[in-house]
Formats: sequence, C-alpha cells, structure tokens
Amino acid sequence: MSIKSTLLLALCLIGNLGSDYLHAQTITVAWREKPPHQYIENGKEQGILLELSKRVFKDSQIPTRFVEEPAKRIWQNFSNKTPNYCSFGWYKIPEREALVQFSTSLYKDPPHILLVANAALASVNKHKNLQALLADPQLSLAIVDGVSYGEKLDQLFLTSQNKIIRSSAAPMIMARMVNANRASMMLIDREDWNYLSSKEEQLMELTQVDIDGMPAGLDRYIVCSKDIPATTMKKINQTLSKLNSLNNISNAGKPK
Repeated sequence: MSIKSTLLLALCLIGNLGSDYLHAQTITVAWREKPPHQYIENGKEQGILLELSKRVFKDSQIPTRFVEEPAKRIWQNFSNKTPNYCSFGWYKIPEREALVQFSTSLYKDPPHILLVANAALASVNKHKNLQALLADPQLSLAIVDGVSYGEKLDQLFLTSQNKIIRSSAAPMIMARMVNANRASMMLIDREDWNYLSSKEEQLMELTQVDIDGMPAGLDRYIVCSKDIPATTMKKINQTLSKLNSLNNISNAGKPK
C-alpha cells in the first residue's frame, strides 16, 4: 500500500472514530462549595448534590474528575469555552443557556427564606410582601455575587430600592454579616439555613421570615460545555430519568 493510500485510510479512521474519541474523554466536573449540597468536611467531599451527581456520571459510564472551584471561575471557564467541562447544581437562566447545555432536572429546591438581623426585624415586619420589602430604601440586602437566585429574584434585585451589598462570601459568612448587623437581611436556601444553624449556635439570633411573594423553589441542573456530544447528554438524561423514577417509587411507599 502506498504512503498516500495509508494516509487516506488513517484519515478515514480518525473521522469515523472522532465522535467516539470525544465521548471517551475524561470530563472535568467543577463544583462550588455550598453546604449541605456540596462541601468538604474533614478532608472528605460530601453533600446531597455532590453524591447524586457522582452517581449520575458513574451510572452513565462517563469518565470524570471532580474539582472544587469558585462559582465565578466556573462560569468564566464556560464563557471561555473550556472543553470537556461540566458542573452541577445550577438554575436555568437565559444568559446561561447561551453558554452551556442543560440536563433534565437534577434536584428541586424549596422556596428561599429571608434571614433578618435583630436590629432590622421591626422594619422588615412592617412589609406585607417581598415586593414591598424590596422597595424600602432604609433596608440593606446582602446578596452572594456571581450566582443566580433564579430569574424572578434576579430581576427583583435589579429594581430593588434596598441598599444591595454584594459579596462573594459563602452563605455562612454572609449569615455572620447579617448577624453582626452589617446588613439588614439576606435570602438563603432553606436547606442551607437548616445546615448552617445547626453548625453555629450564634446564628440562631437571626430570625427566619417566610414572606409572601417569595417565588417557588426552582430546579437545579447539570450543565456542560457546548462541545460535550449529544450522546453524552442523552446518557446523563437517561440516568436522571431512572433515578427520578426510583425516587418516586421510594417516596410513594412512605407513610403520609
């Protein structure tokens, strides 16, 4: 066989195997620390969403390496079109859909709650609903920077008359800020608050407020870079479907 024929045959083989080769590449799965969903304690990675996501990729037979990274870096990597890159636990919002592929639902949150500093409690309780609360210029609202609270809340923040305090601090640090009266209030996932309040007794000085007008809890998703093959996303979705079916069957058998 001539050298030319050999090269042509090699190119054909590479073309035929191209999609399979990409499919077999190890995917980096980045996650931000957010207890109790995903965190490191005593050197061990744990958390309900971290464990669930590891199971999804394992059951899908997709080779991965899991790495902890800050939220801003994760989305910067997606913006920079980092190849073979996924993450999990994110809300679906339009600006993200332009950057990544979304799986079917991984997990559904309960609605956010409001944590209020003692010094601001009387002022907060004057308001009947969330919209009125966010229109009060005398109150300050602490927000975790670089993440989304869901499209509805994100839009409300943009028009809020509160003094907005943005910080990249973790929810526990932000809760300490509110507890120290450096902000009037903050929004937090209900499960986050249950975890944090069990870890730090002094945070129990904060008051949990369930205010009218809070949007319903949102779905969280696995997100992947645009170069991840459709066959890989299909495998992820098929595994999620199976796990959700098993979970529904399990819940159906529990006493109500």
